[in-house]
Amino acid sequence: MRGATTTNDEPAPRRRTRRHDPNRRERIAEVALEVIADRGLEGLTHRAIAERADVSLSSTTYHFADREALIHAALDLAADRFAAQVRRWAEEFEGLDREQLAERLTDGVLAYIGDDGTRSAAVVEYELHVAALRRPELREAAGRSARATVEALTPHFGPAVAATVPPLMTGLCLHAMTSPATPAREEILTVLRQALAGTGS
Repeated sequence: MRGATTTNDEPAPRRRTRRHDPNRRERIAEVALEVIADRGLEGLTHRAIAERADVSLSSTTYHFADREALIHAALDLAADRFAAQVRRWAEEFEGLDREQLAERLTDGVLAYIGDDGTRSAAVVEYELHVAALRRPELREAAGRSARATVEALTPHFGPAVAATVPPLMTGLCLHAMTSPATPAREEILTVLRQALAGTGS
């Protein structure tokens, strides 16, 4: 029969069944985060995502028309996750004094510059801030984690301390991640102690 067999009378290959994947858009955005963490924004392409996500190239372009749409979706996801993490983290600070807060923030810096998945999240966060320098449309997402930090810490430590923590942590983490040698814990703790001690309520 026509179309049923090959020229060698062997059964024709079955057409590949399309996989039901209702969360494909979210999965592509997730993989985009991984690519940014590994290669930076310059390494983010539809092809790189398709290969890593094991989807067709046409699937990535269907959900995200261009590279800018991919960047926005990935970095928006990163900002939301970071803000949620900050809120959970701040819940552990209830009842702490400033010395204890400095200790906990020091541990946070060391976690972010470690070699686990937390470092990858920090890399993406800094990519977001750098991208926002030239892309005003990314600035809302870039500032989301700082706003979440201030909002979460204000009830425990007051607005002045809460406003001090985001830029302080950003600078310490970025410095530590780009330094040839990992700063000692006491060095980080000393900076945080002094900054928090000099902050009014």
